[in-house]
Amino acid sequence: MIGFIVAGLIIGALARLIKPGKQNLGIVATLLLGLVGSVIGGTIANLLGTGDIFELNVLGFIVSVIAAVLLIGVAEAIAGRNRTSVR
Repeated sequence: MIGFIVAGLIIGALARLIKPGKQNLGIVATLLLGLVGSVIGGTIANLLGTGDIFELNVLGFIVSVIAAVLLIGVAEAIAGRNRTSVR
């Protein structure tokens, strides 16, 4: 479980580095989006037959980072929309 959390934090941090621009996300949001991205990546890798969902493999890691980048973009869009509507 601790390894899963560390992997989620690493994946979330990598996704934030890859995504251009400044993200207004805290460490908890980065961790949660990284965890969700790692579950998505592990699930896709499992469906493709390259490994188990809780097993670290190259394809799962790459898909996890891509999923986390997309999730960060969605989170930014939702946060931006909420900030605009409050003003």
